[in-house]
This record gives sequence, structure tokens and C-alpha cells, in this order.
Amino acid sequence: MLNDTPFIRIENLRKEFDGFAAVDGIDLDITKGELFAILGGSGCGKSTLLRMLAGFETPDTGRIMLDGVDLTELPPYERPVNMMFQSYALFPHMSVADNVAYGLKKEGCDKAEVEQRVNDMLQLVQLQDFANRKPQQLSGGQQQRVALARSLVKQPKLLLLDEPLAALDKKLREHTQFELMNIQDQLGITFIVVTHDQEEAMTLATRIAVMEAGQFLQIGTPSEIYEYPNSRFVADFFGTINIFEGQVGSTDASALHISCAETGTVIHANPPADGTLPTDFHVAVRPEKIRLGRQAPQDQELTIMHGVVEDLAYYGNYSVYRIKTDSGKLVQVSQQNAQRSAELTLEWEEEVYMSWPRDCSVVLAK
Repeated sequence: MLNDTPFIRIENLRKEFDGFAAVDGIDLDITKGELFAILGGSGCGKSTLLRMLAGFETPDTGRIMLDGVDLTELPPYERPVNMMFQSYALFPHMSVADNVAYGLKKEGCDKAEVEQRVNDMLQLVQLQDFANRKPQQLSGGQQQRVALARSLVKQPKLLLLDEPLAALDKKLREHTQFELMNIQDQLGITFIVVTHDQEEAMTLATRIAVMEAGQFLQIGTPSEIYEYPNSRFVADFFGTINIFEGQVGSTDASALHISCAETGTVIHANPPADGTLPTDFHVAVRPEKIRLGRQAPQDQELTIMHGVVEDLAYYGNYSVYRIKTDSGKLVQVSQQNAQRSAELTLEWEEEVYMSWPRDCSVVLAK
């Protein structure tokens, strides 16, 4: 179980390249045993931040504390930190066992200790039967586990993973995500994962930091960021979402009634927790929160829009619809195919009503 004591503390970390701030005043606390994800697009600064944690880059300002020790000026080889690269960087001329043992041998560990720790690590990643093979004789998923074993065998206090699953195909990536979570849970080592993949971050992480232009825009659990994004950028970056421009039409103690000029409808939402509204704002709803029907619902507390099925895609377990409202705005809706019934299937150009309760509407600052 996680405790509240910061195991890693990053204070006012900043790094510039040719006058451009790749990392711009980052503050962050991570507790021991967390699997923390830094999520962002290309050029947002996430890899630069990871390299500063590893010691490959020196910050211009700020400091990095790990378990009470200031690492800011320490070189990589003096830090209790290891990094697993996206390319895996395995030695092609060495066996799996020798790849895993490399760091221990460089440290001058006793031969018997090296053999024991390598065997233990290969069992952990389920590669004990592949110890004598060369990396090129392994699948991509197996190579990834060799790289992970090599990173963990030295028992670092912190493991940094840079896009660790990017080279794997979709099905193998999904399988490996759970393997990685299980290994991290067994060892209790703190992991920081950098990724651009929202689904990967949601699956792996206990907490996520969404990064853009060198800064953290929001930090929270996967469900907090998905369900309660704090800005339009986070909402739009993290999963699929429908966003509408809005103005407050009226309000009462329990609800906001937002006039949406682009659809000519009223969207109902819960008031913000702090009781204040930004001057300029949007209101958003996730596709899976919307219900479709051929008849208009009678519940006046629902947000209701009328439209026509413009596009649809069938994915087996769920279907995605793009509905064109009467004003011409496209709204995306996803529905689980929970029953095997042709009567529940909508067709192109069919008229439908979309509806959702007010607690599914999210008010976003522009």
C-alpha cells in the first residue's frame, strides 16, 4: 500500500535548449512504490524530464530528491536509478543471461551472486528457458522482458521507462502491460513511465501527469483525469470527447442550464465544486455517456439533441456512431453491443435522439 511520504521530490525543475524551455518549472512528489506515468505528445518535454531524472541532462534550475538524497548534480552511475530505453539497447552478441548480468559484472559482483540474481530475474520475467539465446532469436515481447530484467537486476530504487511498449504490436502490448504491472507490484520498485499512449497510461499507472509545453497541466488518477479533466486541452488529449461552446442560460441550486448556440439546445450540467465558472468555457461529454434512441426521452433533466446517423463503425463488442445534429455539428457516440439483436442496430441516415444526464456534462475552461 502506498504511503503519503514523498519518495521522489522534484522542485522547480527547468531545462532550456537554445532559449526554449523544454521543461518549465516542474514540481512533483511521487510516493514509494508508485507506477507513475508522464503522458504527452511529441515535444512536450517528457523525455527531457526523464533524462534529467536519469542524470543524462543537468537542469538549469531546481533539484531532484530521491529517498532524501539530492541527485541533481550526481552523474548517472552514482544514482540508484536505472533506465529502460525504447530501443531496448540489448547487446546482440551476448546471450540473454549475459545481457541481464552485464551491469552486475561491471560492478564486480561475486560470480555466484551474479548467477543467482540473474536466474531469479529471468524467472520473474518468465525467460529462464531462453537464457542461452541471443536477442535476435527472441520475439519483440521477449526482448522487452530481457531489457526489463537487465534494468531491474541491479535493484534500483527507481526505474525509468521511456515508451517501453511502443515497439510491440497492439495485442502483445496489451498483454505486456499487465505483465509489467505484476512485476512492479511484486518488486515494489517505483516506476516512472513516459508515454504518448493514453490507453497505456490508464492501464499501467496509479497516477498520471498530463504534460504540454514543458509543464504539467493536470496530475491525478486515471479516473480523475478521464472523468474530471481541468481544461479543454486535457479533455481533448485524454481519450475521445465531444466539446460544445456554451454560455450560462440559467442556474439554480443543483444545475447549470447552458445555452449551446452551435446546436440550438440547452445542455444541463452540475455546478463546479468551487461554485465559480470561468468567463469563457466549454462543456463536454464522453461518447460512451450518450444514449441513443428512436424516440425522444421524456425526462426534462436530460440533455437531449436530435440528429441523423452520418457514419457508423462496428467493432464487435461496441459500435461508434457519428451523429449530425440539426445544426450540422457532428457528435460521436459509442455504444456497447451487449445484446445480439438486429433491432438495436441503427443505420445510416436514420433519425435518432441523443441524451445524457447532467452529471455526465463536464464544464471546461478554455
